[in-house]
Amino acid sequence: MKRKQRFAIVTVGLALVLAFVIGYSSTFAQGQFPGYKSTIQTYNMSESTANIILAFYRQDGSLEKTLTDIIERDRSKIYFTLPVNEGFSGSVVISSDQPVAALSNMMNSALSAGGTYVGESQGSTTVYLPLLMANSNGFNSWFALQNPNPSSTNITVNYSDGITTNFTLAAYASHNFYQKQEPHTSSLFSAKVTSDEPVVVVAFLEDSASMAAYNGFASGAVNPAIPLVNANNNGINTDIQIQNTGDADTIVTVSYQPSAAGSACTETQTIAAGQTVTFAKGAFESGANSSCSGGERFIGSGYVSSNSGSQPLAAVISQRSGGTPLTQFASYGSFDPDDATSAVRMPAINDRNSGFFTSINVMNVGPAETAIECSFTDTTYTVTGTLQPNETLTDLQANKIQDGYVGSATCRATAAGAKIVGVVNQLKTGATDDQFQVYEAINQ
Repeated sequence: MKRKQRFAIVTVGLALVLAFVIGYSSTFAQGQFPGYKSTIQTYNMSESTANIILAFYRQDGSLEKTLTDIIERDRSKIYFTLPVNEGFSGSVVISSDQPVAALSNMMNSALSAGGTYVGESQGSTTVYLPLLMANSNGFNSWFALQNPNPSSTNITVNYSDGITTNFTLAAYASHNFYQKQEPHTSSLFSAKVTSDEPVVVVAFLEDSASMAAYNGFASGAVNPAIPLVNANNNGINTDIQIQNTGDADTIVTVSYQPSAAGSACTETQTIAAGQTVTFAKGAFESGANSSCSGGERFIGSGYVSSNSGSQPLAAVISQRSGGTPLTQFASYGSFDPDDATSAVRMPAINDRNSGFFTSINVMNVGPAETAIECSFTDTTYTVTGTLQPNETLTDLQANKIQDGYVGSATCRATAAGAKIVGVVNQLKTGATDDQFQVYEAINQ
């Protein structure tokens, strides 16, 4: 019997209005925030045809619709119109007889901002959210929590500013937590979600003009890896929110390694137990708490090179440009090097696709030098390089593959025992609104 791999994806605020963004179609519904549009992209990572089932569940856990489909080997399928009724808000569980990956793209009703996140292969009874907001310079957050299990579960949310929320979630149900509606005493804070049954959590950060998304963390890492850091790069800058998920204070040093611009430097700060501290912003703007040169252009990676208390850490990396509100905004999660593999898959790669293009960033998180080879579907275009430990290979696909290209990519490390991780940026040429998303490459 073939093992089924399951991806749980929260797809909040859905209905049946057809619209296109980054080549995707989408759906719409009214909610507590302005209406949202969601699309789903599935990617078959195997060498055989995948038989998949998408089960859409309403927020109360009742089944809305089941869709059966197939995906050819090493191919993606994008669901332009989701098979749900107008006003649907809920989640989906994808079952497959082959290894598959899934992305969900959440856009606001005006298609002027959005965030992309990766479906989870399994839930966790503990989930950490390093970055949440309530009226923080116009930003607020909300997170969707999904119970992909056939039994109900009791949920507890402990926020770092002292607020605690308890909730019971029915089987296959989902629930949205809006921080603006909660009595928070801080504008920036973190959270720890605990549950009787494994759950999946995705968080969204937004202001009036921009939006980002990231997956909750099942655990922290002593030395998390950060494949992409931008500073003073054509207006794009990076904030790294590192949460200490342990029970003791720790002194953390982040080392920054350039790949395309800048100089190597370090930044050191203390993170109290259960709290979150912002890295990169001060270091690259003014040199605060670091050996970095304030104002210098930097494109590269980062990693925790020292963690005095060996505490588990989880980080959300936000890329931003513009003032208030932001013009471009996207987020991704840090990686645990222990979970890395010798290959990563990137389901969505674009070159001049209705103005959209991608860039890939692949980081060597292993202990030794390795060569990297990246191939792209349906093209002879390749990317190669040799990386020292903690170095990143960066490649921009714009104007390099072919006009209108939509495909996927696989990057492999050739050295024995090598480990790599990666992220993909998706941008639109000349965009005046927030057409900027990022997603984590899938380790296989």
